[in-house]
Amino acid sequence: MKRKSTPIAPEDAALFRDAIGEVTRIEREPAATDRPAPPPEPRRLRLDEAEALKESRDLSTLPAIEANEVLAFRRDEVPEKTLRQLKRGQFSVLDEIDLHRLRASDAEPMLKQFLNQARHSSRLCVRVVHGKGLRSEAEPVLKALVDRILRHRGDVLAFASAPVSQGGTGAVLVLLARPGV
Repeated sequence: MKRKSTPIAPEDAALFRDAIGEVTRIEREPAATDRPAPPPEPRRLRLDEAEALKESRDLSTLPAIEANEVLAFRRDEVPEKTLRQLKRGQFSVLDEIDLHRLRASDAEPMLKQFLNQARHSSRLCVRVVHGKGLRSEAEPVLKALVDRILRHRGDVLAFASAPVSQGGTGAVLVLLARPGV
């Protein structure tokens, strides 16, 4: 129910102004509710990203790789001809890292650091020696690790098992994207 307001008599208004004296207007500071709302927090996105990262590190989700299996991969934007040239060893290898005999937990950060340094130094074709995994009890652990890491890196354009003269199925040749691309 709305209350009716009664009009204020001019004498009452004058009496009120005399009683309170001079008035200074106080500028209102913005309240917490006047601030713009923060952007929404994409919780589901963050959870999906964390789950994808966990899956990418889990070797059991990948198909088993055999010791003598030939590895090959290229991004869609890389011509098939480039992959064939890589498989034949027609690119100059500008750097190399030897990971075999290392534990996977030690090899992974070394490989990532090596690839970052090679790319930033414009050494865009490198060899990664992972071994054939003949001493592994099941599948070749380092070979599977290298395959997984290279497939998930955006700066890896293509990779293929090296020609026999350069390590065969115990090494891969990797083409990296130019820095800044």
